[in-house]
Amino acid sequence: MNNYPFGSNSPKSFNAYPRGDFDIESGTIRRTKKSRNSSFFLVRMIKSLANRLHYCYKLHPFLVFFVSLAFGVTILIVLSLYEHRYRMLRNYGKLDDGFGNYYPYAKLKNLVMVAGHSVYTSSTCGKVDKEDSWFLESYQKNPGQAATFLRHIKEGVENSARDDAALLLFSGGETRKDAGPRSEAQSYWTVAESKGWFGKEESVKWRALTEEHARDSFENLLFSVCRFRELTGTYPQNITVVSYDFKEERFANLHRSAIGFPESRFFYTGTPASSTSKEGALKGEASVRAQFQQDPYGCIGTLKKKKVGRDPFHRSIPYPNGCPEIEGLFRYCGTAPYQGTLPWA
Repeated sequence: MNNYPFGSNSPKSFNAYPRGDFDIESGTIRRTKKSRNSSFFLVRMIKSLANRLHYCYKLHPFLVFFVSLAFGVTILIVLSLYEHRYRMLRNYGKLDDGFGNYYPYAKLKNLVMVAGHSVYTSSTCGKVDKEDSWFLESYQKNPGQAATFLRHIKEGVENSARDDAALLLFSGGETRKDAGPRSEAQSYWTVAESKGWFGKEESVKWRALTEEHARDSFENLLFSVCRFRELTGTYPQNITVVSYDFKEERFANLHRSAIGFPESRFFYTGTPASSTSKEGALKGEASVRAQFQQDPYGCIGTLKKKKVGRDPFHRSIPYPNGCPEIEGLFRYCGTAPYQGTLPWA
């Protein structure tokens, strides 16, 4: 007698039911679905997409070319913007990351900037409130003019004395050829020193410094922000500007807006012009303000020529080397507001 195994190949083996799971209650067979290979399916999708693109290219070659080119350029622009933003924020984030000891004023958070208007030319400091001790332009030769400079210096010192976290900067370059290679900023610092810092020497002197390259009011603000970064390793949380009261609109609106600094963190201390120069000062200010409205960054036309004229010793400006995060702002020249990323925005 032959013994046959009852395996799948046995002549006696048979399938009583079709392959699958038999449901006894319903009497139906549930077919087992074969799982798709996901990687194989993805390859087929890519091939299908490639075939469709190839077909479209044959029908409309120029259209496909320009669409592809536009898509590629868009991707490059987006990647470039994100890369620039990432690099800037990474650098900015590292300002206080282990480098605080390298910045002599790292603990100071706010900026008080006094805008310079003249160069002190006297060989002594005994007549700081006299006009003949200062180099004055024709429109500045008015009784009481020197006293207004002294008032600005005092206001800057007193503002700083009220804020222990403030860095005081006198701003102004070597703007007058006949005054010699002496800066407005250094002149103001020297006068403050001669006045004993108006009784605030111990509190203020150690954190009172200069920015000696600005040639106009916009540069007074922008350069001082960069100088603050050089000295502290970061950018000011708050800014206070000290100048004439009739220049408030120029500084607090035009210049502040041009650098994109928040209005809620910007403050202005204005002092009056001398009584004999007020009328002429207001007329001159209206003219300059109109020029900055047309040229917010002072980089074209009349404002640019004025800056060139205020650089008689052809000084090289070091900025923005000390504030690389806002290099784009320094390079920008246009009538519309700067659209780049700013650390304080």
